[in-house]
Order: sequence, then C-alpha cells, then structure tokens
Amino acid sequence: MSRVIYSVASSLDGFHTDAEGDFSWAVPDEEVIAALNADAAGVSTYLYGRRMYEAMAVWETDPEVAAQSPESAAYAGTWQAAQKVVFSATLPEVWTQRTRLERKLTAEAIKSARAEAAGDLTVEGPTLAHSALHLGLVDVVELLICPILVGGGTRVLPEKLRTSLSLKRERRFGNGMVQLTYDIR
Repeated sequence: MSRVIYSVASSLDGFHTDAEGDFSWAVPDEEVIAALNADAAGVSTYLYGRRMYEAMAVWETDPEVAAQSPESAAYAGTWQAAQKVVFSATLPEVWTQRTRLERKLTAEAIKSARAEAAGDLTVEGPTLAHSALHLGLVDVVELLICPILVGGGTRVLPEKLRTSLSLKRERRFGNGMVQLTYDIR
C-alpha cells in the first residue's frame, strides 16, 4: 500500500520558513538533491497547498530551474511525471500537467489519492501537512534539517500533536544537512 510521507526542509529550531517567509537557507546542494531524487523515485503523487504548489510549479514552467544542474534536470523530469493534487479554497485554477484541484483537504480526498497512486504520496508544505497529521493520514515524517537557527516563522510540526515515531533512517551530508526519516507508529 502507498505511504503518505511528510517531507520537509527544516531549520534546526523547527521552522520551514523564517519570520519573513524566506526559505532560501534550505536550498540543497547537488549531493542532497541526488539523495532527494533517489527518494522521489518511489513517489507517484505530490499533495500540495496553494503556496507550495505555486513555488513548485517552476519545475514544469521555468526551464531555467531544471537547467541549473544535472540533478535539477532529473528532479524536474520526476516532478513532471508525477500526479499532483492541490488543496486550495482560493486558487482559481492549476496550470501544470497531471494536476487536479481539490477545494478542501479531507480524509476521503487523501484516501482517494492513495487508492489512485502507483507509488508513495508526499505531503508538501507545513500548513497542509499539519492538517494531514491531525487527521492521522501521514505514515512517514521525513525532515531535512538545515544547519541554521532562524528564530521564528512557519513551524514544521504542528502544536498540540502527540505522536510516537520510530527512526528508520538518518543521513548526513557534506553541507551540514541531516535527513531524518521516521515512521509514525
């Protein structure tokens, strides 16, 4: 059965973006992108909120992004081949291929996406992931810890959520980033 994976970059103090909404400090190098590409090989569907979809759509709409490096080009191909489900009450339409718009995140919508998926699904973006975690729909939490303290911003993990985790993998990268993968028990 397909897993729902919350995959997110995080500052060491637990934020996805800083207080100004910036996450440029989380840009991975080639070694990290290669590892993330290997992980993405098992993903067939990306689940996004509006803001994350708008940020990620460049992998299809801006050829210069993919042209940055061989690993970036590989990721662009993977992203374009995957299904995307965007959950947004305010987005008027989607503009990338293999993408559908859902107006509300519900357990039924995630279960439907899981049933249709040929591989794993990732929940991208903390706002959507917080809701999915509270609904008990996430199977795996995968954190890419960046070597920075930002002091505030958008939290990676929701408040008032108590969940037991089991560490399945840890990877260290030369740039100081660390990837931690936990199964939710």
